[in-house]
Amino acid sequence: MNTTAMSPLTVTPLGFIPDLKNATLVPFNETACENWKEIHHLVFHVANICFAVGLVIPTTLNLHMIFLRGLLTIGCALFIIWATLYRCALDIMIWNSVFLVVNLLHFIYLLYKRRPIKIEKELSSLYRRMFEPLHVPPELFQRLTGQFCNIQTLKTGQAYAAEDKTSVDDRLSILLKGKMKVSYRGHFLHNIYPCAFIDSPEFRSTQMNRGEKFQVTIIADDNCKFLCWSRERLTYFLESEPFLCEIFKYLIGKDITNKLYSLNDPTLNDKASKKLDRQPSLCSQLSVMQMRNSIASTSDSEDGLQMFLRGTSSASSLLTGPAEHLS
Repeated sequence: MNTTAMSPLTVTPLGFIPDLKNATLVPFNETACENWKEIHHLVFHVANICFAVGLVIPTTLNLHMIFLRGLLTIGCALFIIWATLYRCALDIMIWNSVFLVVNLLHFIYLLYKRRPIKIEKELSSLYRRMFEPLHVPPELFQRLTGQFCNIQTLKTGQAYAAEDKTSVDDRLSILLKGKMKVSYRGHFLHNIYPCAFIDSPEFRSTQMNRGEKFQVTIIADDNCKFLCWSRERLTYFLESEPFLCEIFKYLIGKDITNKLYSLNDPTLNDKASKKLDRQPSLCSQLSVMQMRNSIASTSDSEDGLQMFLRGTSSASSLLTGPAEHLS
């Protein structure tokens, strides 16, 4: 009774084991390569060579992505030729056609990004002197100067700003051509030359306090041309471009430093101003507005102005010492 009950349990596994062995041996015999097929056409091998060369291009190469996409595009095109003319394989042709379109679009886009950017003739000197040394890409400079700014002109004797009248909240400008002079209640302070900010002290000192008025008068000493940004839109743009925002902080700080030197020596000419441009910014956080306000608080007389200029002379001497040491 017990023997007959256990017999099905013992017979079933014994009959199942040979079936597993046969199942494993059949696919092995079918997939074994007994005879190699003939070598494919030369077009097939050239296509693979293009893929191999594209994949081993070093990333340190400046145009490595353009070369990679270009070689992948050529390889896919050769695969399509090989599949169509020599293998008559529709599936291979379709897949490589898809790859060809994808790589070709990437290749065209990369070429478009590398296209030469044409900067307006009036702005080319500004870019070469102020922004190119700081590695600002031409396309970024073009965005900065092409959306929310315009080029304006002033004739000799016209005022850019009048003290206690003109608001400092509206604009920020860089002089492109000509010369401007800055004065306080009829007293000459300094000149402004091309490729320098016109109102950088006001821009820095009123970033937290709006509604301020110019404490100085700025008048065109020649026929002037300047690049003018809307301050509100410029601030919004710089918030979305952190790199350019830091560039502006540096340029404005250095411009304020140059104006400090100009206050110390009102006869500073354009050649000397360019020399100062090459010196490091040692007091970029200072505001000339504070000095201009101190003029008003000291005295309205000529003696008060001279006393202030003598004070800035001693402060400037402290700045030139480290600068000469660094140079």
